[in-house]
Amino acid sequence: MNVPLLDLKAQYTLLKKEMLPAIEAVLESQYFINGPAVKELEDLIAQYSGTKAAVGVSSGTDALLACLMSLNIGPGDEVITTPYTFFATAGCVWRAGAKPVFVDIEPDTYNIDTTKIAAAVTKKTRAIMPVHLYGQMADMDPILAVAKQHNLYVIEDAAQAIGSTQNGRKAGSLGTCGCFSFFPSKNLGGLGDGGMVVTQDEALAERLRECRNHGSHPKYYHKWVGANFRLDTLQAAGLIVKFRHLENWHAARRANAARYNAFFADVPDIITPVVREYNQTIYNQYVIRVPRRDACLEHLKKNNIGCEIYYPVAMHVQECFAPLGHKPGDFPTAQKASQETLALPIYPELTDEQLRYVAEKVIEFVKS
Repeated sequence: MNVPLLDLKAQYTLLKKEMLPAIEAVLESQYFINGPAVKELEDLIAQYSGTKAAVGVSSGTDALLACLMSLNIGPGDEVITTPYTFFATAGCVWRAGAKPVFVDIEPDTYNIDTTKIAAAVTKKTRAIMPVHLYGQMADMDPILAVAKQHNLYVIEDAAQAIGSTQNGRKAGSLGTCGCFSFFPSKNLGGLGDGGMVVTQDEALAERLRECRNHGSHPKYYHKWVGANFRLDTLQAAGLIVKFRHLENWHAARRANAARYNAFFADVPDIITPVVREYNQTIYNQYVIRVPRRDACLEHLKKNNIGCEIYYPVAMHVQECFAPLGHKPGDFPTAQKASQETLALPIYPELTDEQLRYVAEKVIEFVKS
């Protein structure tokens, strides 16, 4: 049997009859930049996320960078974030000219440890950038409390968490702004790169619209320097089609996770994802911890099972961040997670036979 980590062809087969007319309509219009579909998608995502505005951008990475630029965060500033995340989180802080200040993570959810944030605040701190990792929201109330106390922005990196909730509140809706990624592997994945910023601050939304278009307003007049962060109309059209299925896909991923949890329940060496009682996750990834993780990875690959390590190198020991002066062991929980975690296939189109096969092979390795 062959079980890929993600099967986008299976998804496309189900969507082809909807997708092709949507793409053809854009081709017929020849309106590829800021076409009507971009505004339609923005309205859909804002309503879905419970925010007042949404601004389409060229990627999830650019969503983060556009927020930093629009909030005037740059050289001399510090942004508190997690060392256990995709590179874009810390990378965008660095690109903006600011300093990423890392705080270790919780050992079970892998999200930022909110009990350690206050101690990281200095006179240079301008923002906190929590990551809602693997589709589960970080504990936002303590983060918002620290931000309010010190007058800080909160930029939610919700790249993996569109539609996830905490006490009924949607990811991206609680901070100053929230950033989504439409990278093809996401629950709501595009036909290439794409992203979105959501916010309750309409003035910030307008500045973001300027930022994505070189800081221009009106056209050809520039009071400040932005960038080319526009979301293509073709991307928006494809995402509108996929958006109609998003909640069903979330539900299917949760059902698949429940099946895995049941298979692994009697195997104590397999640590399954922990979801806080106040959270509803969307399982962008299903991540387990196992003994001899790398050997397990090879065992699964030999059995034609797609799997991935998210993430093998914590941010504080990335070579490019050496000027920050960190050393191995500075954030031990993040580093331990990088050595023990493994993501299994969780996509909605998985058959029960495929899912059972994956579980059996994981258990086979652990018990051996």
